[in-house]
Amino acid sequence: MRLATEHHLPLHDWSAASLVAAYRCRALSPVEVTRAVLEHMEQWEPHLRASYLLRPEAALASARASEARWMQHQPLSAIDGVPYTLKDNIATAGDPMPLGTQATSGAPLPQDAPPAARLREAGGVLLCKTTMPDYGMLSSGLSSFHPLARNPWDLRKTPGGSSAGAGAAAAAGYGPLHVGTDIGGSLRLPASWCGIYSLKPSLGRIPINPPFTGRAAGPMTRSVGDAALMMQALSWPDEQDCMSLPFAAIDWDNWDRPLQLLAGVRIGLLLDAGCGLPVEPEVQSAVLRAARLLEDAGAIVSPMAPFLTRTMLDGMDHGWRMRSHQELAALPLEQRERVLPYIRQWADSAAGFSGTQVYQAMSQYHATRVATVAACNAFDYVISPTAPVLAFEAELPSPTNDPLRPLEHIAFTVPFNMSEQPAASIHCGFSSGGLPIGLQIAGRRFDDLGVLQLSRAFELLRGPQRPWPTPPV
Repeated sequence: MRLATEHHLPLHDWSAASLVAAYRCRALSPVEVTRAVLEHMEQWEPHLRASYLLRPEAALASARASEARWMQHQPLSAIDGVPYTLKDNIATAGDPMPLGTQATSGAPLPQDAPPAARLREAGGVLLCKTTMPDYGMLSSGLSSFHPLARNPWDLRKTPGGSSAGAGAAAAAGYGPLHVGTDIGGSLRLPASWCGIYSLKPSLGRIPINPPFTGRAAGPMTRSVGDAALMMQALSWPDEQDCMSLPFAAIDWDNWDRPLQLLAGVRIGLLLDAGCGLPVEPEVQSAVLRAARLLEDAGAIVSPMAPFLTRTMLDGMDHGWRMRSHQELAALPLEQRERVLPYIRQWADSAAGFSGTQVYQAMSQYHATRVATVAACNAFDYVISPTAPVLAFEAELPSPTNDPLRPLEHIAFTVPFNMSEQPAASIHCGFSSGGLPIGLQIAGRRFDDLGVLQLSRAFELLRGPQRPWPTPPV
């Protein structure tokens, strides 16, 4: 007998929380669930191409080990036996990490990166890694190594990136839990375009290796509750990450606060990022509807002036170009030529930068941080579009398809990487053509739990959702 809350759903659509509750009362087995999810993935994968290192027998072996622990009433954690995926660029011991590009060596890595280690220790069932573009430097699924990933809501469209496969996998039901990474929007953009939930936590809250300015790992799930469950497992300090935050006794179980607690909460509404692509009308309408729902529930919603400048966005772009140019220049020519041409053209455009230009570019990371924190100080939270545009054609590397204008779509997301503030994307509506639209919710630095709580409030306010997409017949 399955739990009443989700008993009518196929197992691949169950939340992690419901699966664990069913394991606890022996209504379900991790082996039964893993088999069901693998069968579902088999139907989707020829169309989505979201997976890498899909190993059914290894997953089933993990599920059998979990089943034995549950039979003995000795689960390792609150997600023991729950299927999950990891992005290609999160190292797993003994496996290659291609980083989405043919230019890497394919050598196995010696140890798990922190998110992989935490989920393995928690007893989760790793189904596969998920696909990404070359070096994670695109907001699409275009890769020189992986097959082209697609969006389950519309196979003609991109799932976003760089956590492309993870976004597609979450929306398609490749189990309830997925981990991606984000340095300018790579968790939140696929979340927006795939209609799922994702939290980019405060910098260092979830340790990652290698660490880098603004880089974060985070959960990608269908619900806020499952993301909170993942935070319990993932948010532990780790010496692999020199930016790892010290342990904080955060009550992740307190994510589901009553709606009445919205009364008096100060929310900034940002509809103009200050630069980048203009917000499409359907995106703006969906975000305004979300703002009205929050306001009607008691929040104080006030418009915000834009704070990101063209100088800031271009500076960050040029800084990343030079970093990539140096890394690609260090490769043997044969390897370098395997990198996606769009990425090579973008990186090579930095070849003539002077030292002064590079210094000025790099200074914009800090300038963005200062401006973002100052703009947010008057509010408890800030809401905005996650992306200014709807999901674009799957074959394109970016909405502009221009390597010299590559970051025009991340003006709402990248400021919160630089400011180290937590920021989530939650589904807030559909376009007339049926494409998902995401609402970004950003909080004060270290208030990851608060962002989850406001996300949950909106999750309740937005009402019933459309059914998740199903594999083509």
